[in-house]
This record gives sequence, structure tokens and C-alpha cells, in this order.
Amino acid sequence: MDPVIVVGAGPVGLTLSLALAAQGVPSVLLDEGPGTEEVRLARTVVLREDTADLVERLGAAHLAKDGLRWSGWRSMRRKQLVRNVPLGAGPDASHDAQDAGDVRDFGAAGDAGDAGNQGGPFLPAPLHIPQHALASALRAAVAAAPMVKLVPLSRVDTLEQDRDGVTVHTKGPGTTWWRGSYLVGCDGARSTVRKLLDIRFPGRTAVERHAVAALRAELPWPGEAVLHRQPPWRGGGAEVGARPLPDGVWRLDWLLPPRGELVTPEALIARIRDTLAGWCGETPPYELLDTGVHTLHHRLARRWRVQRAFLAGDAAHLLGALGTQGLDEGIRDAENLAWKLAHAWHHRGGDLLLDSYQAERRAAVAARLRAADQSLPILRGGGGLRTLVPGTVRGHDTLLADGHLGRGALGAPPSYSHSPLAPPHAAAHTTVGTPPGAPVADVRVTAPDGTAVRLRERLGQGRPLVILVAPGTGVWDRRHWLTAGIMPRLVEAVEALPSPAELLVTESYPGASAHTVLLVRPDGHLVAAFVGVRPAELFAAARAALGGAPGAGDGESGESGESGDDERGAARAPGPRERVHADRSARIN
Repeated sequence: MDPVIVVGAGPVGLTLSLALAAQGVPSVLLDEGPGTEEVRLARTVVLREDTADLVERLGAAHLAKDGLRWSGWRSMRRKQLVRNVPLGAGPDASHDAQDAGDVRDFGAAGDAGDAGNQGGPFLPAPLHIPQHALASALRAAVAAAPMVKLVPLSRVDTLEQDRDGVTVHTKGPGTTWWRGSYLVGCDGARSTVRKLLDIRFPGRTAVERHAVAALRAELPWPGEAVLHRQPPWRGGGAEVGARPLPDGVWRLDWLLPPRGELVTPEALIARIRDTLAGWCGETPPYELLDTGVHTLHHRLARRWRVQRAFLAGDAAHLLGALGTQGLDEGIRDAENLAWKLAHAWHHRGGDLLLDSYQAERRAAVAARLRAADQSLPILRGGGGLRTLVPGTVRGHDTLLADGHLGRGALGAPPSYSHSPLAPPHAAAHTTVGTPPGAPVADVRVTAPDGTAVRLRERLGQGRPLVILVAPGTGVWDRRHWLTAGIMPRLVEAVEALPSPAELLVTESYPGASAHTVLLVRPDGHLVAAFVGVRPAELFAAARAALGGAPGAGDGESGESGESGDDERGAARAPGPRERVHADRSARIN
């Protein structure tokens, strides 16, 4: 089958191509730019624990060196400390917090106490990294991936589809036609692919504006992210935030009026000096590295799929107000779409599986935008919803912390409980600590070959996972538990599934009793949990999660409404575009 064409070589397009390659699918990555990244320290991104793990698994190296995981979150209002949240300092702390299902969260200064004297697990620490550093790490991984062909200086100007694939024409030094099995537009807010597909992109313009400065200085809270509302000094504005980066670098953001005057260099320098003096008592020495003004929009494409063409990342949605992270959502788009394209590419899956990408991801982003739009009147100037928040200061702070820390409606990883891939409830299903459709806990698991890893390390390989909760297997000899109890029956049931799956064993799982069997999608979302080995129910759930078994009567994806089988079997003489494809893109294997 022809490779997948990915248009746009930003972080989302790079991630998608790497995720496809990890699942055995070749891709052609069309980059409009020259293939280099502009260094901009004022343009940074925040990755939640799950998305940071994903890009690291895909080969993006040195993220820990180029970015920083925050040690805590501190929010203030005027002269008062409102909230101090310690964050996980490393992977083990993050996993412990997830497994325990609780976090340490210290409230206002009057009732907080000393963070160092209170026990309990930490919230996972997000990764704060300059976007150019993230993109460069992903580009290095792409350069080492033989299944990805990166083509710089290639601007798409024509897109055509038929029942067998997609054809695009690119302008540039190597003007040519390209042929692919599917196409994904990851080409940003002004997406050419979206315009060629005639997809509307409604939403709100200039939801928030921020003046931004990246500087090197010593602040009183090394390693902690800070959000200060209504700072008490002159010219402090409504809100200022500080987010740390490695080597003593900080990104400072000042919330601006939605339609205020232009921010002059002199005005920005005054803001910097006043803010540093307000936090430190006097303006400390600092080195200004980069500045900018960021305007945030909220938009959502009407459709994310048209036959064999898809949208992802900023081409499909724009968000960013109140700490929501557009790139974080774009990487989740790539993870969700990659395993579905891989299954369709290898097994010629049906429409239901590929349609579920829009059903799941568009609904998740729409919910995020809806939560932000409902919170903005509360946090940015009153409105009818303000009275619904108990304890105005604490309630407002909770909303803001949710978006920045990746929890609640503004930040928590999405759940696909209403997905068209969800199996119907069966009597054999049981409840565990993870609801169906939600991301599974990152517990330690053991493969039949004896390999012991974290569960996330087995994701993204194009296979569903079947996990048996079996206390004691960690201390037993593998030769014994592989042939004991229900294990032989489970091995037989997994081998009979409609698509190859990987069988794993774990000592424990939150909320699960012994001999519980979990079925997990390739992207780490729980399909269903079962009481013991239920071969028929396990098969039915796996079949539903894959959009129907391969070859079970589903038509080829994106073909609804097309002509019949006689046209599919008709031989055609290769035209000029097919000849170009054969010369240029068939060799990427």
C-alpha cells in the first residue's frame, strides 16, 4: 500500500510520522519550510506526563536537558499565597501519585503548613520546554527513522482523492505529484489542507493576549511555576506568570487587555523591572533573551475527516486560554490517529475505526474549549456564572490551577467513554479504578518473556494489550505461572482475538481484584475489564475496539458512497502522477 502523506513538519506532524513508523507504516512528511527551527525562548510548550512520555518513547532525546519538570506550582493573589502544590520530581514520584489516586495540595498560606513536613504522593510534574528544542529532538528522531521520508520546501497546492488513495501536488524546488494511501494535514492554524478540503474553522478570535519575555535571572522560587493574580505593585496588571526553564531561564507572561494598545519595547522593559522588583524586593540583575506578544484564539474545525484526508493539531483546533495546551492536544491527536491509520493500513479496516478519530478527539477538544469558555467570564471580569463558584478566591484559583497542572475539565487527559468503538456492556464486565475509555494507570507489567517494564512502554506498537492482574507473579518463577491457573486459558483466548495482541501480567491494578483481565487499546485507553477469562466477551470487546474484525465485510475506509466492486477490480494504465509516485515515494521502505 502507498505511504501515508503527512503535511506539516511541526511537532504534531513529526510525532505522527514517528508514531506511524513505530507501527510499521511508512510516511512522506511534506515540510513547507527549509527543515530548520528558529530559536525562540519566548515560545515554549508544556507537555503533560502522558504526552511527554509519548514523544520520548518515539525517540525524542534530551528532553530532560532541554526542558524542565517543575518541582511545584505556586499561586498568589495580591500579597497572599493562595496555593502551593508540590509536583513529582521524577518518574517514580509521578507513578506513585497515579497509583495512589491522591495528591498533595496545600491551600492558602493560613492553612497550608510546611510542604516539606506533609506526606502523600505528588501530582506528576509537567515538562516545560522551548518549542524549537522539542521540534529539533523530533526531527533528529525522524532523521534516524528509515520509514519516514522528510521532504523540505514542499508546499501543497492541489489535493485529489479517489477510492484507492490521495494525490497531492507540491510547489518548491522539487515540484511534483505525490501519491499516498491517506493524508493528514498537520499544517497549522492557516492550514492549506483544511482550505483545500473546504472545511470551516469557526471560533473566537483574540480570547487572550499575553506579553511574553524570556530572561535569565534568580527568582525566589527555583524550579517552581508561579501564577500571580492582581499583583500589588504599580503596573502589575491583572495577572503575571513565571515558568522556569533550565539554566536559570524563566518565561514571564503578562495578561493583556483583549484589545489593548500595542506593547512597546519600553513598556515591556518597565513591566519586567517592576515585576522582578515586586517579587525580589528590588530589581535583580537579569539577561533579556527573547520577547513577544502571543494572541490566543479558540477555534474548532467542523470536520476532521473527509474520505481519506484528516486534520490534526492546530489545523483542527486552536486553544490556549487559562493554561490549556494546544500542542498537548495535538500530540494526543497524533497518538489517537496513528494506531487507527496503522490498523487500516495493515488490515484495510473499515469506516467505523477511522471515523472514531473525529468522534473521540473532536469531542474531547470541544469539551476542553467549552470548559474554557465557561470559565473565562468567571475569571476575566464576572458574569452570571461567577456566583456558581464557592469561595471566590479559592474557586478561581482552582480553575486556573486545573488548566496549568493537567487536571479537571481544563486539563485532565481525555476519556473516550462514549466512543463508537466502546463495546456494549456485558455481564462479564467488571469495574476497576479506571473507567472504560479513560487512560490506564501506568503500572509495572511483565511480559511472557520475563521483561518487566512500565505499562506505557508497551503502548504505541499497533497491538491491543491484554493484562492479567495476578498477585504473586513478581516473585514466582516465570516458568511456573505461565502454566498455572487461568494463564493457559488466557493465552489461548488472546491468540484467538481478531487482531494480534500482547499479553502482560501485573501484580496489582487500582481497584482490580485478583484474576481481573483488562483489555487496553494501543493508545492506552481501557476498553473493558473482565472477571476472569471470558474468551467470547474478550473477543467481542476487541472486535468492537478495532472497528470490526479485518475482512469481516467492512468496506475500505473512506469509500462510503463510491462505486461498486467492478470498478475496484478494473486495471488502469499508470498516469503521470502514478509514475512520479513510483519514482519518488515507493522506495521509502
